[in-house]
Amino acid sequence: MFLKREINAFRFIAMVLLAIIASTVFVCSASADYQDLLNLTGASEDVRMNAQDLAFFLVTHDFDATPKGDHVDVNINGLIYRLKPNAGKPGLADIELQ
Repeated sequence: MFLKREINAFRFIAMVLLAIIASTVFVCSASADYQDLLNLTGASEDVRMNAQDLAFFLVTHDFDATPKGDHVDVNINGLIYRLKPNAGKPGLADIELQ
């Protein structure tokens, strides 16, 4: 009887720990959103960055970015944002919704 209670307690603890680990994994793997894009592009400046450089930078930060000539298209939850490197202005790019 005593052993059965210990096994049930162990199972309960294991299930709780598994639920905590699973929820942590899902939170960490959440996709980037528009606010993340604003924060990232506003936190840096590079007057020499072109569209190819900007796309590479965004992809390395987990954004779905594609260079298209003089701008970069970024897909966030089905919405396409156009980013144009802004050279001398603050931030990396101007952002507009397509």
